[in-house]
Amino acid sequence: MVHEVHLANLSRLKVLIASGNSLNLETSPNWVPPFQLKILKLNSWHLGPKLPPWLRGQQHLSELRISNAGISGTIPIWFCNISSHLKFLDLSHNQFYGPFPCHITYPLSDIDISSNQFNGSLPFVSPNIEFLNFSSNSFSGSVTHFFCGNNSFSGYFILLGNNLLSGTIPKCWKKWEANLRILNLENNNLVGVIPSSMGMLSLFWLNLRNNSLSGELQINYTGLSFLDLSGNKLTGKIPEWIGMSLSSLVVLNLRSNNLEGDVPLQLCNLRKLQVLDLAHNNLSGTIPTCFYNLRGMTQKSSLGLLGYELEDETVIAEAEVVTKGRKVEYTALIPFVKSLDLSANNLDGEIPAELTKMELQTLNLSKNHLVGKIPSKIGDMRSLESLDLSQNQLSGEIPASMSSLSFLSYLNLSCNNLTGSIPTGTQLQSFIESSFIGNQLCGPPLQRNCSATDQYTPPGVEQGDQQDHLLSGSNLYMSLGLGFAFGFWAVLGSLLFNVPWRIAFCRVVDRIVLRMYGFVVEIF
Repeated sequence: MVHEVHLANLSRLKVLIASGNSLNLETSPNWVPPFQLKILKLNSWHLGPKLPPWLRGQQHLSELRISNAGISGTIPIWFCNISSHLKFLDLSHNQFYGPFPCHITYPLSDIDISSNQFNGSLPFVSPNIEFLNFSSNSFSGSVTHFFCGNNSFSGYFILLGNNLLSGTIPKCWKKWEANLRILNLENNNLVGVIPSSMGMLSLFWLNLRNNSLSGELQINYTGLSFLDLSGNKLTGKIPEWIGMSLSSLVVLNLRSNNLEGDVPLQLCNLRKLQVLDLAHNNLSGTIPTCFYNLRGMTQKSSLGLLGYELEDETVIAEAEVVTKGRKVEYTALIPFVKSLDLSANNLDGEIPAELTKMELQTLNLSKNHLVGKIPSKIGDMRSLESLDLSQNQLSGEIPASMSSLSFLSYLNLSCNNLTGSIPTGTQLQSFIESSFIGNQLCGPPLQRNCSATDQYTPPGVEQGDQQDHLLSGSNLYMSLGLGFAFGFWAVLGSLLFNVPWRIAFCRVVDRIVLRMYGFVVEIF
């Protein structure tokens, strides 16, 4: 506990920085501090339940950071007088609700009110804003006035994800092209096409995932390292320019759209690419063998921390990767993540052997139409942690080298045409039976044991001399013909030469027809 008595004699105090502690500041409602602060950083203190009223008298603050401080309620009007002097403001990770009543005007250039419960329209923003984080609130309505309301902007980071924003993405991006580096509009309700004017931006990171954006990708971006357009309604083919213009791309996520056509070979030019997710589209054709040229996936990572710095603010880029059957968000660990996901498409052909030369942690090729065998050198993928080849048409045996994948913690080979015994080792026997069902496999962890005489044979080939004789070639067809002729004439001959039987049979048929006719009449 910190009481006002502890601060009573600090009349000359200008800077108070004590963030990252779990202290509780307890003061009376009418306390007037003896000091006028310029900088106050009390992140992670307990200052609630309301915004501390003693802040009202602090008329010289230029920096206020009180995130994760257990504060709730609405922002009082008097706070707008304080914010008009601020250059840095951080109210994130509290429980504020209602509209944000203050205009964001000069000199304020850095504001973070994320992870609260603010609602209503986005507040007015002055053109000198450099860092703005309004994500994870309940802001709603159009974004047009926010992006197009001024003649020019100096913004570097604009984070508006996880809100209730709607309408279309505006076309007024020319005023932002000089500085904007990070734009995050994920998890909103935006519709329409991605405007071509966004191609003017010199973005480092663009995240538009989980909206309802439609149309074809016709924007030729340059300089991007992170592009996430997943979870939309984009159509058409994957543009070839992605592999020709975005040489710095590290993460490309086009998951869960309506894209079609082949996987363009130009993607193999993305030498820095470490995460490629094209899952849940309508892609066809074969898997490019040139994926081995993706050096970011075939070599040990040499990338440092992937982010963008601006004075006191550093935004670390994040990537959403589906691995081990679940979604995982990576930030600081992105340089060490290598993932290839082409699942739930219409890809055919064989799995290229060249993929086994890649240093992947996640490989998902499930729910396609792949044929042939699992590459014999798949055990060379020593870093593999998650492998999903399920729901294809793969055949042959599981390569013995797979038992050497010591980091493998998720495996799904179900619903293929695999045969033979599951290779023994320290790894494969640890997985549950559902990882192998829908095949002709034996051995642990399956209940069916393998033996010298328990060999699996292709469909149509039986064991035993008698079965071979009955089901072989012409004998099969002759047996079927004789059986049909005998049965047909046995019934028909009886009806032709036995008049009473023929009359009785016709009466039965008549009754059946009349009953069916009456049933149909009742229905209509």
